[in-house]
Amino acid sequence: MRWRGFEESVECDCRAAGKPFQSALRSVRFFFFVYLLLSVTLATRDLLAMSEAKVRGIIHVIEPTKTFGQKGFRKRTVVLEQPSGRFTNYIPIEFTNDGCDSVEELRVGDDVEVSYRLNGRKWQRDAQSEVKYFLSAEAMQFKVLRGGGASPADDFDPNTAFQESGGEDVPF
Repeated sequence: MRWRGFEESVECDCRAAGKPFQSALRSVRFFFFVYLLLSVTLATRDLLAMSEAKVRGIIHVIEPTKTFGQKGFRKRTVVLEQPSGRFTNYIPIEFTNDGCDSVEELRVGDDVEVSYRLNGRKWQRDAQSEVKYFLSAEAMQFKVLRGGGASPADDFDPNTAFQESGGEDVPF
């Protein structure tokens, strides 16, 4: 309410001062609006940057893609391994929908850096049951730092296998 009263008093002064003052007041209002807009934009950017982090590890397991629901939501989990002294840390990272297809580029043993976003969910069976909270790390993008793994197809050479068998004639 004060602000409105301030505007009314300024408007009265503007009329007395003439059009140049009204134009200057509009410019001040415009720049104040731009300042507020930039402040909100920068604050939002900082919040989004805080919710996206990176983790580095060696791929331990690549699970198959699972499909859920009528809309066909897809999820694929990749487990990263981080040796840390006495214990090894295993970190499951979830790839969703189109991200599931990008996992085909990865191999067990690859050293990767994954950008992820934390997602939290609340679940309760009914009003009387206990509330449970779940946390997951959803992959946004990844970068292979060192390819330590190889696909089984890359390891198999039929000519080498035949020579190692002694070059015997096949029974058919």
